[in-house]
Amino acid sequence: MRIGTILLAALLILGCGAWLRAPEYDEAYSIFLAAGDARPAWPVGVFQPEDVRPFYTGDASLTAIAAALRNGDVHPPLYFWLLEYWRRLAGQCWVGQGWFAARLLSVLLSLISLASIAWVAALTEIPASAAMLLALFSYGFAYTGIVARGFTLAQALDLLGIALMLLADRSRRRKASLGFAAGLAFGAAAFSNYLAVFVGLAALLWTCLNRRRRRLLPAALGLAMFLPALLYFFHAQQHSRIGQFQQFALSHAILLLAKDFGAAIFGGLPIYAGRAGGIVAALLASLIVICAGFIVKNWEPRLALLALNVMSLPVGLLALGLIFNNTPIEIRYLAFAIPYLALLLAQTLPPAWRYLLLGVQACGIIGLIFAPSTMQKQGFAARQAARLDMSAALVLLPYGNDGVGIPGPFIAAAPDRMRIELIKPGAQPDFSGEKTVILALLRGDDASKQTTSSMLASFNANPCWSPRSTTELLKTYVRTCKNF
Repeated sequence: MRIGTILLAALLILGCGAWLRAPEYDEAYSIFLAAGDARPAWPVGVFQPEDVRPFYTGDASLTAIAAALRNGDVHPPLYFWLLEYWRRLAGQCWVGQGWFAARLLSVLLSLISLASIAWVAALTEIPASAAMLLALFSYGFAYTGIVARGFTLAQALDLLGIALMLLADRSRRRKASLGFAAGLAFGAAAFSNYLAVFVGLAALLWTCLNRRRRRLLPAALGLAMFLPALLYFFHAQQHSRIGQFQQFALSHAILLLAKDFGAAIFGGLPIYAGRAGGIVAALLASLIVICAGFIVKNWEPRLALLALNVMSLPVGLLALGLIFNNTPIEIRYLAFAIPYLALLLAQTLPPAWRYLLLGVQACGIIGLIFAPSTMQKQGFAARQAARLDMSAALVLLPYGNDGVGIPGPFIAAAPDRMRIELIKPGAQPDFSGEKTVILALLRGDDASKQTTSSMLASFNANPCWSPRSTTELLKTYVRTCKNF
């Protein structure tokens, strides 16, 4: 009953987060890809959001999704295939095919992950309710559980694989079949997100160290079943998005790992604290050290698999950094380790410290849902422009690197009749027929930074345009010359 109550609470918390949190850059790619046009052909010149709504609601074939991923992305296709079918199902129900509907798939997959955490807890004799709550209230788990990306599917499949490996360890007659099924789950997780393979490799290492050959070979074979498909996509994508991460430096990578791992547990609490952010960060670091001390103090050999799962992501990300000379470290990547850390903490923390940790984490989850400081600004800018009540004004929106992450969330949140024109880097469009222009100050990628700076300089240098109002996200200019 307690597990059911936690799942219901998780549905409410994650559902609220999916509804209230601002739309994000990468989510636009998920939606456009599943809608059949990964790089929308936005109209040239002035258009209105109602003209381009079909870009958000179309359908794509599985082969079209696969081809688009191989030609211009760095992700495998399993999640996007599932998202396409989910959106078709949602479109036949009251949910529709919008941003919230896409996010609901992640919410439901997160509930499956929580149920799998309870299963793993039962197999390892760990308090299931505590483990579920510690995972749910971790910022990284909750964040990936409400965005329309493939992290939750990969995580759910990895947890299924771990549960099957533990089940195989207990079984007398089905070790090989359960081990093979676990390997298939790990392979499917990697086919949802490449980074999920580190959990599967950690499980194979644990099996090898325990000399469980009757499970090791079948599990490795199950994982290997996905290897040709993984290589088929990875080989085609290996040169995509070069420059996405900065060059690798070991000291910087270790500091970033520590920072983002802390954020995966507590979220943006130092940011929310304002001037006291440094003090809050120090207190949170102290709490992490205390929790680590309890893990060491109450260590048991049966927790080795969980510890390997936790360490697999930091070690794997550092290895990728060394191999490819970049720094692929982000909170959402480290979120793969959160369920196993939650299980470790549920077993080793005394109840009083467990409740304290949950209380601090809950503050981070409140911030995740409600605090704009950790949200991307495209949707906020669209709603702010709509509130200006200037129906005749022209909104200038940066095109960004690829015409997806900047305009996608903005246009989705904009009213149907807003007048919009996308501005590409280096473009000098003619606004001589406009009286009022609203420039969206969005700097989500290199191209949008360049465009925003260029447009600001152009308007400020033109005596016919006078600034009228400025916010963090918008700057309004009115034409003062009589001949226009």
